[in-house]
Amino acid sequence: MGFFLYSKNGQLILAVLAFLAVLAILLLIATVVDRVRGRKQTYLMAAIFGGPALLLLVVGLIYPAIRTMWMSLMDKRSDEFVGLDNYAYLFNDGLQALGNSLLWVVLVPLGSTVIGLVYSVLIDKSRFEKVAKSLLFLPMAISFVGAGIIWKFVYEYRGAAQEQIGLLNAVITQFGAEPVRFLQDSPWNTVFLIVVMVWIQAGFAMVVLSAAIKAVPTDIVEAAKLDGAGAWQLFFRITIPSIRPSLVVVLTTICIATLKVFDITQTMTGAEFKTQVLANEMYDWSFTYGDNGIGSAMAVVIFLLVVPVVIYNVRQMNKNKAVRG
Repeated sequence: MGFFLYSKNGQLILAVLAFLAVLAILLLIATVVDRVRGRKQTYLMAAIFGGPALLLLVVGLIYPAIRTMWMSLMDKRSDEFVGLDNYAYLFNDGLQALGNSLLWVVLVPLGSTVIGLVYSVLIDKSRFEKVAKSLLFLPMAISFVGAGIIWKFVYEYRGAAQEQIGLLNAVITQFGAEPVRFLQDSPWNTVFLIVVMVWIQAGFAMVVLSAAIKAVPTDIVEAAKLDGAGAWQLFFRITIPSIRPSLVVVLTTICIATLKVFDITQTMTGAEFKTQVLANEMYDWSFTYGDNGIGSAMAVVIFLLVVPVVIYNVRQMNKNKAVRG
C-alpha cells in the first residue's frame, strides 16, 4: 500500500481524489448559500470564503507577530520577564548593525531611484530603448544570493604577491596599483555591499518611472516648450511633479526591501568586518546563539521601522486615488 501511494500512479490518483473532494465541497457550499436569501446570504458568503483567508492570516501573521513581541520582553529562553533589557542591549551594543541598516535605507532607495530616473529619461523614445531597458532590468531576475556570489568574485581580494581573481583587483593591479580589500576594510565595505543592492533595484525603479514618464500628457510638455522652457526646466518643473506618485511608490518599496536585507551581507562577508545589519543580528542571536529575547527584539525593531514606511505609502496611494477620482 505504501509503495503504491509513493508511485506515480498512486500520486496521480490521490491528486484526482483531492480535486474531486475540493470540487464536492465547493458545490456543497454553493448549494447551502443558494438556499439562503437576503442579507444573511452576504454574511454567509463572507464567512465561508473570507473565513479561511482570515484564519490563515491570524495563524500565519498576527499570532507570530504578537508572540515575537512578547518574546522580546523575555529572557533568552523565554522563561523570565526582563522588560526592555533586550532593547537596551540593541541600542547599546547593537548600534553597529542599527547604523549600517540606516545607511542602507538612505543610500539604496536614493541611489536606485536616481539611477532609474536618469536612465529612463535618457533612453526615453530612443532607438534602442527596449534593449537598454532589458539590460538594466536583468539583475532583477537574479536572487540576492546569486547577486552576492557574482559580486563577491568582482570584489575578491588576494595578497599583493598572488594572482588576483577578482575583476576589480585584476584591473587595478594591471595599472601597477596595490589590490584593494573591498569587503574587508570598514566602513567602505558597507558601501560596496550597498552597490550590489542598488544594482539589483535600479531596474525596478527604471521600469516604474519609465512608465510614469510616458504617461505625462504631451500637451503639457509642448506648452512648456512653447513658453521657452529648457531641458532642465522640463525635467524639474514638468516631469518630476507629474511622476511624483510613482517616485513615492518606488522609494518606499525599495526602502521596505532594504530594511529586510539579509542575503547580500550574509553571502558576501558573512556579516563580518562590521558589515552586519539588523536582519543578520536577528538571525545570529536567534539561531546561532540561541537567544530568543534579543533576536525577537531585533525582529520587532525591523517591524517598527517598516510600519511607518508602509503607512506613508498607503496614505499616498489613497491621496492619488482621491485626486484621480
